[in-house]
Amino acid sequence: MPDSDFMRIIEEDRSAQERSYVTCGDARTRFTEKKSVFIASCAHVENENGAMAFVQKVRAEFPDARHNVYAYHVGGGFVPAMRFSDDGEPKGTAGMPVLDAITKAGITDAAVVVTRYFGGILLGASGLTRAYSNSATEGLSAAGRIRMVTARTLKLRFGYDMYGKIAKVLDGFTLIKTEPLFEENVTMEVSVPLSSVFRLVTEINDATSAACLFEAGEKSFKHIELS
Repeated sequence: MPDSDFMRIIEEDRSAQERSYVTCGDARTRFTEKKSVFIASCAHVENENGAMAFVQKVRAEFPDARHNVYAYHVGGGFVPAMRFSDDGEPKGTAGMPVLDAITKAGITDAAVVVTRYFGGILLGASGLTRAYSNSATEGLSAAGRIRMVTARTLKLRFGYDMYGKIAKVLDGFTLIKTEPLFEENVTMEVSVPLSSVFRLVTEINDATSAACLFEAGEKSFKHIELS
């Protein structure tokens, strides 16, 4: 049966404001424009340090490329931070179009690096702008959209005889769950959007006559894919 401290936390979650925002997944695409190859690498990042670490990772993958243009937008729905680099391309023709692609996608906590291998034919300012914009847009389309939502992680411990009942309850919720660990009892962790925590605990209690033991874990943003 849940103890008083646990129920206090769950009651607080019940009344707390649930926050969410949309970010991207990870993807890589490539296309060729007048023999120049453009490779867009996209990733979800949590802060500026993570964004720059991703930029360095991509640069290390393509050390012989003439340009590794990048842009990122981070903030997780709070105070935003944006940065871009033309990485040697004419000013305004590369980094800004990549950042514009992120902004138009309506996402944050996202970084995009567009690697260019020069094919020997000059594209001109408008051609470069269009190529970098198209490359970033294609990459973000392939990366998809992921909703980040404030969620509570719960640890569940229960007897083997309750496994089927609890599994059925969990199937009715949008959540992230770990594989169950079968020892003396069954233990597993689930991460549930704040708006669903109280209802989940209530339904598990109803299904098990309050015999499942709960432990409240961290509250943080979690990935839940948009349908």
